[in-house]
Amino acid sequence: MDTRARIGARRLVVGAHYGLRDWMAQRATAGVMALYTVILLVSFLFAHDFSYSGWAGLFAAPWMKVATFVALLALFYHVWIGMRDIWMDYIEPTGVKLLLQLATILWLIGCAGYAVQTLWSV
Repeated sequence: MDTRARIGARRLVVGAHYGLRDWMAQRATAGVMALYTVILLVSFLFAHDFSYSGWAGLFAAPWMKVATFVALLALFYHVWIGMRDIWMDYIEPTGVKLLLQLATILWLIGCAGYAVQTLWSV
């Protein structure tokens, strides 16, 4: 009798085991971005001044700055999860994979810094 037959079929588990966590994070960040989109649409529908000064006035409010920054952080994390998974799934050489992941992280940090600078300069 085969050893597997006596013990029962064993499942070979490999990988980092973070699929569900990443799936939930993708859905949560998408939800944050969808909520922000609704906020923008409502703000647009009830706006009276469609000039630059009207939009600058909207984004000058502290609550809008915070909402925008939270939405951008959700976007950056959403992008990170997606890009990391692409690099892990489709790039074979470990060095190239790590280089691309590092470049993605640096790019997203730069984008976050630029977002802070832009939002709080209004």
